Amino acid sequence: MALTPSTMLALGTPAPDFALPDVVSGKTVSLSTFANKQALLVMFICQHCPYVKHVKEELAKIGQDYQQSGLGIVAISANDVANYPDDSPQKLKEMAIALNFTFPFCYDESQETARAYTAACTPDFFLFDGDRKLVYRGQLDDSRPGNGLPVTGKDLRTAIDAALAGEAISPEQKPSIGCNIKWKPGNEPRY
Repeated sequence: MALTPSTMLALGTPAPDFALPDVVSGKTVSLSTFANKQALLVMFICQHCPYVKHVKEELAKIGQDYQQSGLGIVAISANDVANYPDDSPQKLKEMAIALNFTFPFCYDESQETARAYTAACTPDFFLFDGDRKLVYRGQLDDSRPGNGLPVTGKDLRTAIDAALAGEAISPEQKPSIGCNIKWKPGNEPRY
């Protein structure tokens, strides 16, 4: 289990476009899917990672808590399924259904979207404002597997609430930590 931090992409970076299939509905999801939303949360997660397993219920709860708000949410898995079959689209679909995700869960087979976002770990969070400029890229909260701290989503929720209120978000942000994205052999990015 390699501990990998977020790349901490520069704040203000525009959200890269994408077009990926939702593993549950089969529909293509893209930035334009969320055109009417005040803010957009892009989460890189997977099914097998212990760090994602540690926070998965909170991720589902965030989806439910903000479902009627101006926040759009999309989860993306980009892991190499040849070497990590637990992250196959079928397994991701089972995860989304079991957790009652209220947001699309997409599979990035080419890994191009993960590269465009400089995603490095699971979970990795990217929050964009209404102009789709990056305002937060950091941790969910201080909880990690085994550290005994409760999973609250405090850091991410604070950023979401500020973005929805049109308030500034502190640039002092702690990187997310998790398992590295499982890149296909020869596809590892040079961030």
